[in-house]
Amino acid sequence: MRSHDVLIVGGGLAGLRAAVELNKANVKVGLISKVHPLRSHSVAAQGGINASLGNHPRGDYDTAMRHAFDTVKGSDFLADQPAVVRMAKDAPLRVFEIEHWGCPFSRTDEGKIAQRPFGGAGFPRTCYASDKTGLAMMHTLFEQMIRYQQAAERQELVVYSEWLVIGLAVDGDLCAGAVAMNIKTGEVDGFRAEAVLFATGGAGRIYGNSTNAIINSGMGMAVPYRAGVPLKDMEFVQFHPTTLCGSNILISEAARGEGGYLLNKDGHRFLADYPDSKKAMEVAPRDIVARNMAREILAGRAVEGTHFWLDLRHLGEEKIQKQLPGIRDLAIRFAGIDPADRPVPVQPGQHYTMGGIDVDRSGASPLKGLFAAGEAACVSVHGANRLGGNSLLDTIVFGAITGEAMAEFIAGHVRPASADKALAEAAARGREAVERLLGGGGAEDPVSIKDEMKKTMMEKVGIFRDRADLSAALAKIRELKDRYRRVGVSFKGKILNQELRSTIELGGSLDVAEAVVAGALAREESRGSHSRTDFPKRDDAGWLKHTLAALAPEGPRLSYRDVELGYFEPAERVY
Repeated sequence: MRSHDVLIVGGGLAGLRAAVELNKANVKVGLISKVHPLRSHSVAAQGGINASLGNHPRGDYDTAMRHAFDTVKGSDFLADQPAVVRMAKDAPLRVFEIEHWGCPFSRTDEGKIAQRPFGGAGFPRTCYASDKTGLAMMHTLFEQMIRYQQAAERQELVVYSEWLVIGLAVDGDLCAGAVAMNIKTGEVDGFRAEAVLFATGGAGRIYGNSTNAIINSGMGMAVPYRAGVPLKDMEFVQFHPTTLCGSNILISEAARGEGGYLLNKDGHRFLADYPDSKKAMEVAPRDIVARNMAREILAGRAVEGTHFWLDLRHLGEEKIQKQLPGIRDLAIRFAGIDPADRPVPVQPGQHYTMGGIDVDRSGASPLKGLFAAGEAACVSVHGANRLGGNSLLDTIVFGAITGEAMAEFIAGHVRPASADKALAEAAARGREAVERLLGGGGAEDPVSIKDEMKKTMMEKVGIFRDRADLSAALAKIRELKDRYRRVGVSFKGKILNQELRSTIELGGSLDVAEAVVAGALAREESRGSHSRTDFPKRDDAGWLKHTLAALAPEGPRLSYRDVELGYFEPAERVY
């Protein structure tokens, strides 16, 4: 059994920022990551991070409250407004903080942090490091983590790379630690901690066409869910309008923020034809742009029936190379197209999970001692649709807030004697589960189950939804869950058994997928990313509320909670 004051699960921006905050408070931290932290999915974030700095000539009148309003409006008024206001007010502080730590933001001619327009924002408030902002921020925070590891006056910060958390230890209403498998050796061990933070990212890989890394299986949401912690608002899944056709590699919103055009097969900027995007065009919120792209596909106006052209040629080679070098490199490497010469083929693809582990504004879940931050959590600051530039902000704002809250929690916490027994029993169950997979001869193929899950989610729980498709999807996911009970792995070794790791995670993916479908079937309205063709209107009287899914033997048990208002009243959402 390994012991730390706090255990952080996930080595991306939210986890690293919490680790830095905890080390400031001299808290002993263990950080578990399924991959090396610098391979976390945070490095894939391209376009930027929002903060009301007012550095752009058109952003002089930007304020935190305007940022908050744009976020709430973009969320289709499902976000909890006090949490949004806190995030918007903390944004400049966190951006300046990471800049002072060395993050190489792009600059204006005056030397200030450069800002560009992003979808749904009333002002150019998105700070950026060309189109590699997540990568720049990750390296900066990783350096801070190394700094604290090496500082003699600080307490320990131990990183466990290539470990997969497979369970939690629960003692009554208390989280007593976690159980993890060392992917390199197959060893299963208990991790004793007074508090545990899940910062494991989203669940995009339950879908077939996703911008998410392979590691975003949803397992980090499934583990607390299985331990009795509800998942919140899982039906809200964002589809990014511009992913590279075929591979679904992200083509950042920065490309449109810098002035790129979306064209249909006739070379027409079709967003002008739809009332909800007629004014903002390519920088309307992602859910609106993706929906209108889907409408063009249904109307037969997409290129080859599947995709659209992202045209950057009018920006000129110099601007493309300066502001969008990563996008240019991706297009050349993976599509054989230089965007300075030819338009890039793009299509909508799954991108972000607005829902997640149910937590309050301090990151605390209903299970005492269990916290969550970043995309794995649902605070909720994104509501039914996240604005571009707010995901990176979410990670460092709530990473810091949650780290501070955890330090306060463990300062007043007395661990009961029964907690270690609960952890030992949980570790024993984890070892038994792994041995059962390795030793069993189950006939079901995990690859087939995974492929069928992804196909079902993409075809029936996508941009447009209806009762018939969602009902069929729920039945299919439950069939797959039943088949998963008889799954087997062909390779029986323990060392670097990626088939074993993937099969374990598949069980978590199926649990999360079931929560997504159940919530979507129950929500009989259209709001943000959740668009029901059989219930096309937003229904504030009946559905201005959060969905909570608690795992029960029969599947997700749904309940509801009112959205926190207080600043902005729900209004029409037109851009």
